[in-house]
Amino acid sequence: MEISLYWEERGNGTPLVLLHGNGEDGTYFARQMEEFSRDFRVLAVDTRGHGRSPRGTAPFSLDQFAEDLKDFLDGRGIARAAILGFSDGGNIALLFALRYPSCVEKLIVNGANLYPSGMKTGVWLATELEYEFLRLLAVFSPGAAKKRDLFRLMAREPHIRWESLKKIAAPALVIAGTDDMIKESHTRRMAAALPRGELALIEGSHFVARENSREFNRAVRKFLES
Repeated sequence: MEISLYWEERGNGTPLVLLHGNGEDGTYFARQMEEFSRDFRVLAVDTRGHGRSPRGTAPFSLDQFAEDLKDFLDGRGIARAAILGFSDGGNIALLFALRYPSCVEKLIVNGANLYPSGMKTGVWLATELEYEFLRLLAVFSPGAAKKRDLFRLMAREPHIRWESLKKIAAPALVIAGTDDMIKESHTRRMAAALPRGELALIEGSHFVARENSREFNRAVRKFLES
């Protein structure tokens, strides 16, 4: 069932959609909104069940979030946009580009992974343990049930095949922190697997867009304007 997603919008020009990570909202991209709204129509969207967007009754999954994005763009009359997704937002962006290639002008994925074990082993195992713990606790606690759903997204999704990336014809920038929670080998392989993929490693952690926004924005702007 279609829901009305919350979004913040600034600027004019080519649409640039920002998709935040797990458990966050569009405010994560405050420094990107400030930078790119000078030259683009920037839309920072709260995904289903995040920030100010309702949970709804549809499945709480990355596939559903990709469908929500299509409904959102259709509702705004946006036929084609550049998409920048962080973490789970990057995974959503990949799924969206595979389903709706004609809607993607350029693709930027930051700290994304094709499957859960693309995370560094310690992070992946910790995520698995937390998810299993929350599954048990959710029986007694509504708050734990909400956290369980968020951790399930990381522990059980996505499931994207390497060979499917060959279908993404849009120019793509794969960007990550030098100390990201995603394996560097996974990030490098992703950039190489995309037909028009480029790689940028920026000094910082998984949250490099916020921690090192100057260098992050510089890399993104170079890609968008190339």
